[in-house]
Amino acid sequence: MVLEREFDVAIIGAGGAGMMCAIHAAGRGRKVILLDHSVKIGRKILISGGGRCNFTNTGAKPESFVSQNPHFCKSALSRYSPEDFISLVRKHRIDFHEKKLGQLFCNDSAEQIVDMLVDECDEAGARFQMDCKIFAVEKKDSFIISTSAGDFRSESLVVATGGLSIPQIGATGFGYDLARQFGLKITETAPALDGFNFSRADLEQFKDLPGVSIDTIINCNKASFRENILFTHTGLSGPASLQASLYWHKGEALQIDLLPQFDVETWLTRIRTSHNNKSELKNILGEKLPKRFAEKFVQLVNMNRPINQLNEKQIGDLAQQLHNWSIHPAGTVGYRKAEVTRGGVDTNELSSKTMEAKKVAGLYFVGEVVDVTGQLGGYNFQWAWASGFAAGQTC
Repeated sequence: MVLEREFDVAIIGAGGAGMMCAIHAAGRGRKVILLDHSVKIGRKILISGGGRCNFTNTGAKPESFVSQNPHFCKSALSRYSPEDFISLVRKHRIDFHEKKLGQLFCNDSAEQIVDMLVDECDEAGARFQMDCKIFAVEKKDSFIISTSAGDFRSESLVVATGGLSIPQIGATGFGYDLARQFGLKITETAPALDGFNFSRADLEQFKDLPGVSIDTIINCNKASFRENILFTHTGLSGPASLQASLYWHKGEALQIDLLPQFDVETWLTRIRTSHNNKSELKNILGEKLPKRFAEKFVQLVNMNRPINQLNEKQIGDLAQQLHNWSIHPAGTVGYRKAEVTRGGVDTNELSSKTMEAKKVAGLYFVGEVVDVTGQLGGYNFQWAWASGFAAGQTC
């Protein structure tokens, strides 16, 4: 039980960004407490990466993040790099591996990352108060935080509450409400790194395809990703879909190249002209695409016939549609499944160097609650570490 009530720094949220901030603030000799409504530390870390935590990405750079101010994240990311976090992981002798595309995972368990951060907090002298519900926050000479564990006072207050994603593990909009209370603007929020739901018509159209996976290039708002899409009972999932959701807005189309870096027109023309080939188009496309999808696709484009019945223009049109298939999702699955929340505390309200609110001395926002959202693959954890470090240097 925490007996002290006066602290130099109070951090609301004992997740990745909050603990990283605590480590570096306490390491400077500041008296730090982390307050969290959960009974368990780092719940989002524990479920990440299939329980193995994709804790960073070696290729993390500002271009990997979405924000209304794309330059905001540069300062923090430049001062705490993936290599810095990797050094911490190595210090604690945690074995890890690269899965693909710079994505680093623990060999064993995400619990190792939580234990590492808790050990670093303990060593620096930061304290934890878990199962602590926040009732109110006000600022007089200092911040007064009214909680289920009593009132706490602090010179600085760091908000590391995360976003709205995965409410079943306790995510709420508390951080946004607190920002508004102190007069800070919020950039519109939306679920991100999330699957797509089909429209009612498409749902009927693709009802036989759940489980079909295709290697594609998916394009959305000038962002492009080469990964798999996966048909589900309700829409599209798979890494390519999740990546695209970060850039997608309601009403927009997804452009999908179903046979990337393959000259479909030349291939089909050669087959069509070889000995008056009478093979069904669906069977020919089934050599390059999953058979169930190939059969559905020829129906969609009204070319369910032998290839020798297609003329040169139809072959060209078909190739174009295979390279530029357009689909209009009805929406994303939502916060229940989304890995992160796009949007958040407006970066114009914060110092990019310290993460401190420009209008309120001593008030800081770090991690997912801020309008900086990374792509799939360890980028959002790197933002948590970098933004937490930045605030921890000065709070």
